[in-house]
Amino acid sequence: MPAPTANRLLKPEILARLGSLELVARTVVDGVTTGLHRSPHFGFSQEFAEYRAYNEGDDLRYVDWNVYARTDRTYIKRFQGETNTSVNVLLDTSASMGFGAPVSKLMQAVYLAASLSYIARKQHDALGLAVFDESVREYQPASARPDSLPRALTLLERIDAARGTNILTALESLRASISRRGLLVVVSDLYANADDLLSALQPLAHSGQDIAVFHILDQAELTPSAKTISAFKDLETKESVIVDPQYLQNRYPEKFAAHCESIEQACRRVGADYTRVLNSEPLDASLQAYMRFRERRGR
Repeated sequence: MPAPTANRLLKPEILARLGSLELVARTVVDGVTTGLHRSPHFGFSQEFAEYRAYNEGDDLRYVDWNVYARTDRTYIKRFQGETNTSVNVLLDTSASMGFGAPVSKLMQAVYLAASLSYIARKQHDALGLAVFDESVREYQPASARPDSLPRALTLLERIDAARGTNILTALESLRASISRRGLLVVVSDLYANADDLLSALQPLAHSGQDIAVFHILDQAELTPSAKTISAFKDLETKESVIVDPQYLQNRYPEKFAAHCESIEQACRRVGADYTRVLNSEPLDASLQAYMRFRERRGR
């Protein structure tokens, strides 16, 4: 019997059976074969990078004397430095995130947030986490302490989808709380006006934050279906609207695609990376997109 592929292991319905969120995060990260990003800055950590010729004034502690003994040439050992950046994850826990199958959008978002948190701590970045709906519900400031990952995972394990949403208020609140430059990761279904989202992201980008946006969606939001005239209820406002199946088939997909395009363009305008994530898809593609984004930012 063939061994299961990483893709199978990363499917959300499989991850849901693992139980422990830390195990989920480790499984997802280990299943991504591209590896973690490396800092472009050289320091003197324990991970060897390369040699370079000795220059006058270089610290003699980093001369490789074994090479000197063999070649009569003086080389300095260079090491990869710690990244020492700050990663803040902003997670949408509004009622609309509770929608979806085989797992909800919120559960896919939680798996993604946990995996990104695991990566951040694995590469020694300070980790912060905020969860929001109509406002920021809980906030753990970025910290490089060893307990920052367990604290983040504990918070992620006990959240649920409730209340309305106001991502603009959350971003403004978080801007006042983040003083250190770093990476801001926004994980949301982004039911917001694109111009308003742009206005909320711009100050964060201008203050030096790198921004990565993960747009969490369910396939039924992209291509909904109904055989008869039906009532659709808003999960947040509880308001109902009568919808004709012909509209769902012909007009709605175009309108929703235009909304997603406007959100993506708003992100691009502030230099933010935009990644669409379906809650039915394995997480490896999303993680690889994040890593490529960090590599580009590091150059």
